Amino acid sequence: MLKKFKFFVKSSNEQSIMQMLNDAKKICYTLVTGKLSNLNIQNYTYDISIAVRELGLDKELVTQLVDDYVAQVIKAVVQFEDYLATLHISKDNHNDLDYTAFRELAHKNLGVARNLRIKDAEILLYELMKEDDLEYLFACLEALKVCAIILRPKCAYDTLKLIEVKSSL
Repeated sequence: MLKKFKFFVKSSNEQSIMQMLNDAKKICYTLVTGKLSNLNIQNYTYDISIAVRELGLDKELVTQLVDDYVAQVIKAVVQFEDYLATLHISKDNHNDLDYTAFRELAHKNLGVARNLRIKDAEILLYELMKEDDLEYLFACLEALKVCAIILRPKCAYDTLKLIEVKSSL
């Protein structure tokens, strides 16, 4: 009886992951061919062999590092969104905008993306570090999130579920 139940749970997760991936691809396409078309990342596909070759690490280790990166970015998106909300409040109140914490978080994640040779993330994180337009930053952040989901859908799904569970406690 329990085996049957586990099968249905697994199937449901796979369906959820596929739905999330399809949604991410649609959002990504809309962003990278629209507001972010200037970044020329619409045809980018990550090639793990480049990181394996350039870093001199085995594929299994690089795969684990990419999974860790995806989890890190998904978790960082929550922080980025908080920082953006604070910046919006400051802008609405006609206060000076302090991008320091936002840019430090972008810089931290940029280093990891560079090390793993994840080019679309590098470009998006660089934009997060240098741009001041809040709407553009939001678009870059959305693209970063969906690109991470596309890169490792199961890892992203598991991380999002973990965040959901932790926030409900």
